[in-house]
Amino acid sequence: MSITEAPTAAAAAPGRLVDPRFAKRLVLINGAVPAALLAWDAAHHQLGANEVNFAIRTTGMVGLVLLVLSLLVTPLRRLTGWNQLIAIRRNLGVLGFSYLVMHFTIFWIFDREGSVTSTLHEIVMREYLWFGTAALLLLIPLAATSTDRMVARLGAGRWKLLHRLAYPIAIAGVVHYYLLVKSDVRQPFAFAVVVGGLLAYRVVRHYLDLRGEVRTARARLAGARALTPQRRRKFWSGELEVARIFGETRDVKTFRLVAPGGGPLPFDHLAGQYLNLALVIDGARVNRSYTIASSPTRADYCEITVKRAAEGRGSRHLHDAVREGSVLRVSAPAGRFVFAHEQAKRCVLVAGGVGITPLMATVRSLTDRCWPGEIYLLFSIRTLADFIFREELAHLEARFPNLHVRVTLTGDPETPWDGPRGQISRAMIDSFVPDLGRGPILLCGPDAMMAAMRRLFVDELGVPDAEVLQEAFVSPPSTVS
Repeated sequence: MSITEAPTAAAAAPGRLVDPRFAKRLVLINGAVPAALLAWDAAHHQLGANEVNFAIRTTGMVGLVLLVLSLLVTPLRRLTGWNQLIAIRRNLGVLGFSYLVMHFTIFWIFDREGSVTSTLHEIVMREYLWFGTAALLLLIPLAATSTDRMVARLGAGRWKLLHRLAYPIAIAGVVHYYLLVKSDVRQPFAFAVVVGGLLAYRVVRHYLDLRGEVRTARARLAGARALTPQRRRKFWSGELEVARIFGETRDVKTFRLVAPGGGPLPFDHLAGQYLNLALVIDGARVNRSYTIASSPTRADYCEITVKRAAEGRGSRHLHDAVREGSVLRVSAPAGRFVFAHEQAKRCVLVAGGVGITPLMATVRSLTDRCWPGEIYLLFSIRTLADFIFREELAHLEARFPNLHVRVTLTGDPETPWDGPRGQISRAMIDSFVPDLGRGPILLCGPDAMMAAMRRLFVDELGVPDAEVLQEAFVSPPSTVS
């Protein structure tokens, strides 16, 4: 919810033509119609003189049509702006796979009389079956990884790379159809034209996306250079003193670091970057990386906000052994998870748990500098006890009308809460962010959450991939002194 006021009932998303859940059900119902009609006609012996051949060709044709329709969804979405079309793509693909499985099953059981040997011999002897079998085999991993859980397990990048197999599968299906019909090739040719057009669109779109990514990278670099003062070193290694320690929640503390002799920090940093600590724990040197949670505009100090992890040597040492006045060995800054879109009209920040820290640095920096764009922060926490920066976010939201904060609880069902509950969803985003036009989207949280959010923004809501940034850094390796 908004920290300063309870949310109203979620309104329908602007520009939505149809509810995605209804669209999915409609596709599934209509997709089942050809199978139902085929079963009815088979039961009443109305499939013609060669019933098996008719059933094989019908299921193959329907499967190929559904597969091509699933490939049409993304171009139509981008050309028309109807982002809700993406809701039916998975259903079309799964239906197409189901019909092609029926296509092969009918061939195996009724044409080859269930004989594995005869089926394999036929596949080896017929060229058109080479392509059809290859297409079906390649479809299996796509169907097996079509769930949200598999997207999270594979990661958005690997999942998208795997599902690009849909294009060679479609080509193999068209070749299979062409070699099968032999004489009248008008229908296979029509399929070839459509698939060829989709491939051409894909190539052109990929080229344009690459150009857009280059422009975005150049703008980000220029913005970073413009934001970085030149009076201090860009990278520095030395000692900082712990001036204050603030308790944020039951297991999260903020450590304010200053120069031991006073004065400004000896290095520059950008909102979202991190620093490296060289800690000495039980005689061993342990290197850890922590996001700088404070704004770069606060030149006299920097802060790290650390959650105590039961298995985390570094975080346990900071919580249990470090005191105000302690001196830490620091090297900073590092990282490219930064806001450098000064000309954007809005930015969307999505955080999960302690992943709020780099995004809090961004919020603090943008509000300190009175950035004129709209700032939307979506924050997912498990319980109210895990709500980091609650008072500060409420204070900033009250002072800056362009800052909008919504918090959702994923657990803690017994605690009274007026805001949304559950994982961040498309409906939650639709009701919170009125315009997902050009502007950065920054994600930070658990890996599974970031994979799901990237898929949601890029694949379902049509945000260009280059506009979605996510935090990803690892601590340097530990060494023993």
